[in-house]
Amino acid sequence: MKADTEKLKSLRDDFIGQWGAMGSQWGISRTMAQIHALLMTSTRPLSTDEVMDELAISRGNAHTNLKELVAWGLVRIVVRKGERREFFEAEKDVWQIFITVARERKRREIEPALSVLRRCADGSEDMTSEEGRAFFEQMRQLEEFVELTSKMSDRIASMKHGFAVQMAAKLLG
Repeated sequence: MKADTEKLKSLRDDFIGQWGAMGSQWGISRTMAQIHALLMTSTRPLSTDEVMDELAISRGNAHTNLKELVAWGLVRIVVRKGERREFFEAEKDVWQIFITVARERKRREIEPALSVLRRCADGSEDMTSEEGRAFFEQMRQLEEFVELTSKMSDRIASMKHGFAVQMAAKLLG
């Protein structure tokens, strides 16, 4: 039993570290991703103090990142009767996590990028110089590509998990 506990702690620490490293790849800070990993692998909701202790981070860092995870929709606040403290639990459904991250990345990254691409394309559309035409064409192509990938992401995220997996298997098979 004790060997299992130590082994689990080691494996969990490895996962938390790797999830934290991946965090920057999907638009969040390392600490925010580590907190998410901790909560995702916890069998019960954790308090801010428990998150601080487990990850050796400051109260401010824990508080800020927990609130951001709640804002993203990856973590929920759990209120316990008779407790003044808030507790936090992560969404554990992998498909729901994907949908949430895709939605938030679209809102925070894709939509602002599309806005800039459209503004640049619209602003350069009537240019007649070689450089102006090349810029316009590049902006329009980027806009079309980003719109296509955004629509594909929306479509995949709107599918039921099982159907999406079946489609992916067909595409990859």
